[in-house]
Amino acid sequence: MSTVAKYHSCGNPRRYDNMDEAPRERVKILKDLRVLLDKMDSSKVTLIGDIMLDRYHHGYSNRLISTAPVPVLKILRSEESPGAAAHIARGLGSLGLDVSIFSCVGDDREGEFIKNQFLLDGLPIDGIETVKNRQTLTKIRFFGSRQSLLEKSQILLQADRESLEELDIEVSNRLVEKTLKSIPDSCALVISDYDKGVLTDEGSQKLIQCARENSIPSIVDPKLTGLERSRGATVVLFEIRGLDLLRRRLMLDSAEDTASSLIKTYNWESLIVLGGVDGVTLYEADGNIEFIACSAPSPSQQIGLHDAAATALAAALGNQFPMSSAVVLAAAACECVLTAQASHEFVNRRTLGLWLDELSWQMQISDR
Repeated sequence: MSTVAKYHSCGNPRRYDNMDEAPRERVKILKDLRVLLDKMDSSKVTLIGDIMLDRYHHGYSNRLISTAPVPVLKILRSEESPGAAAHIARGLGSLGLDVSIFSCVGDDREGEFIKNQFLLDGLPIDGIETVKNRQTLTKIRFFGSRQSLLEKSQILLQADRESLEELDIEVSNRLVEKTLKSIPDSCALVISDYDKGVLTDEGSQKLIQCARENSIPSIVDPKLTGLERSRGATVVLFEIRGLDLLRRRLMLDSAEDTASSLIKTYNWESLIVLGGVDGVTLYEADGNIEFIACSAPSPSQQIGLHDAAATALAAALGNQFPMSSAVVLAAAACECVLTAQASHEFVNRRTLGLWLDELSWQMQISDR
């Protein structure tokens, strides 16, 4: 059962448990979020970032190759789906939101597959530019298990296929200018940056500033090497390992100190750290910290956590829910990913709604 812990800038934690008012408070948040999903209108979310094709190969790995200590994978099944910012776009669309996505692909089969999948999903492709003589970024993951011994497979190898040349800056500039025109009539801005050329420091700052001027929340999922692009964002997403890496680089004593330092340095309103089975933690500029323990019954994979969280935050913040409620929806979306049957699945209205119902029921039963 999930526990919500709240801490304040004075340093004294105020932890809620099942016997206090926190369960009732969280049940109300869960029910309000459930109503939001049921009544989600066609508000527009503007999304910019790198998109890629995720390709998965599944099979049995029963032996090692004779010439090296490397497993031999007998491929039984292969599948592929749009990933990164495209993953977020599909999630937002499945929740009932209109999505204006700005990105680029290469003039290859992978790029065509992504655009065709968007059309099948009812998503627009006019903001996706096709760059000639360029390879679409493709992440190829190989999953294997021991035949008759293991039910669930695990990843054996990831191979990345991408262009060796940097993206023409003119492509990035065009995408940013189109995004700037889209922001004013949007309810949220999402920036998904994999440092593949779609976004520059200057371009990202223009977008976040435009969102601020239009009182629109900006959700940024940055690379650790590109934090300058997230300066001034409403909320930034990290993985727990990334925060710990920066803690060591900054030579700080705790996650709390690291989050506080980063928030001040980059002028963020809040930082959300995704811990997978270790839950989700919200750090805010006023010193408030909220922790939501993981409620996923049988976590089996974690690919897509960032995309799920960004999708949920855009839906909640874009519909004027407070950050304290938005992080609850983000945590629930992450739990849907952790328990997904396949790593290419994205958050959708039905799955997320059922999980919110389950969480609410668990909270009410535990409070009796």
